[in-house]
Amino acid sequence: MILTLTLNPSVDISYPLEHFNLDTVNRVTNTSKTAGGKGLNVTRVLSEFGEDVLASGFLGGQLGEFIEHQLDENQIQHSFFQIKGETRNCIAILHEGQQTEILEQGPAISEEEAKGFKSHLSHLFSKANAIAMSGSLPKGLNSDYYAEIIQLANQQHIPTVLDSSGQSLMDVLLSDSKPTVIKPNIDELSQLLQTTVTTDINSLKEAVTQPIFEGIEWIIVSLGGDGAFAKHHQTFYKVNIPNIKVVNPVGSGDSTVAGITSGLIHQDSDKDLLRKANTFGMLNAMESQTGHINVNKFDEIFQQIEVIEV
Repeated sequence: MILTLTLNPSVDISYPLEHFNLDTVNRVTNTSKTAGGKGLNVTRVLSEFGEDVLASGFLGGQLGEFIEHQLDENQIQHSFFQIKGETRNCIAILHEGQQTEILEQGPAISEEEAKGFKSHLSHLFSKANAIAMSGSLPKGLNSDYYAEIIQLANQQHIPTVLDSSGQSLMDVLLSDSKPTVIKPNIDELSQLLQTTVTTDINSLKEAVTQPIFEGIEWIIVSLGGDGAFAKHHQTFYKVNIPNIKVVNPVGSGDSTVAGITSGLIHQDSDKDLLRKANTFGMLNAMESQTGHINVNKFDEIFQQIEVIEV
């Protein structure tokens, strides 16, 4: 079973408008509300691919109940930790080919709730073959909270995939407990190293072999339309992807995480894991709805992805 963690989930509200007018009324006819957060995108994609997946994280209030209800409707297993605060809304206004986002900060997690969730996880770990952790940390949690979870997972010998950025990722890199996989994009990689990393293979090799990444089995760097670059142990790979019609790229990184985690639990070869991960990301970009893939197109895209050792 794959355990996904979304520590700061949301109800994602989409407002499509032909024109977005400031300082006046905008009327929306087609509103969608979905269980959101990077980890829940990962969860949906894994479920659509047929994987045994369980979603967890912090939920509270009526919006938390809405998320659980929607997961139930989609027959997705979940075991969230209930908190006193109210789960947040995140609004996306789609207008004139652009996307304006209004993101609530979300609830503050108390020290008691933070401890309680780690105890809750210890019960879930007994069922988990891999753990995917995605997204930002809510208020109240220390920035090293992911590092603490990874330490607990490592004690149980459970592989972990971390998709985070900023201080929470830095704290993991500086800790003694390393995740199995990290998936920065090239901008996040540049920010971590405080230098400009380019898509040049030598630049990428130099970046991912910096001491800060020592002890991490897989480093998979998203290069957008240029595919991906990866380091597994001491072997480097370049992933070349075909041209597709991009409908909605939002959630493609989360879908890539789903593919990585699926590859891990099935013990796919290096090249097949990278093909699967990038196929999932591309399939998401081909759909209008975030965090969804059309599995019927999997083989077609998978066969077009080239992975070469560099």
